[in-house]
Amino acid sequence: MKISARNVFNGTVSALKEGSVNAEVDIVLGGGDKLAAVVTLESARSLELAAGKPVVAVIKAPWVLLMTDSSGYRLSARNILTSTVKSIETGAVNAEVTLALPGGTEITSMVTKEAVAELGLKPGASASAVIKASNVILGVPA
Repeated sequence: MKISARNVFNGTVSALKEGSVNAEVDIVLGGGDKLAAVVTLESARSLELAAGKPVVAVIKAPWVLLMTDSSGYRLSARNILTSTVKSIETGAVNAEVTLALPGGTEITSMVTKEAVAELGLKPGASASAVIKASNVILGVPA
């Protein structure tokens, strides 16, 4: 499968919590990094999601917010992934920032050049990727 999203991760469902409308899916990525997704209950059943099932998680780079200092802030986003800036590719307006998670998974964010400067992002700096669980799209091998 070819896809335009920058972030495509292979993982395994570690837990599934069904609600009346949605299901929360906990996923373990390579190296032990973790991700949470929320999908409709209908999608969870259609994909036959269950603990131990392999999944593919897809997140478009513009959906990945970056944060450098979370002290004093609590967020509703389920995924706050503390990491290290690996690289920054700067364009005319935006920058593509790639982060390395502790387990080795890399995640890419698309932010403005101004955000890179305001956050003091540079290779080796600490930063967190913030992703709403509802922005994680799940698929399963056919």
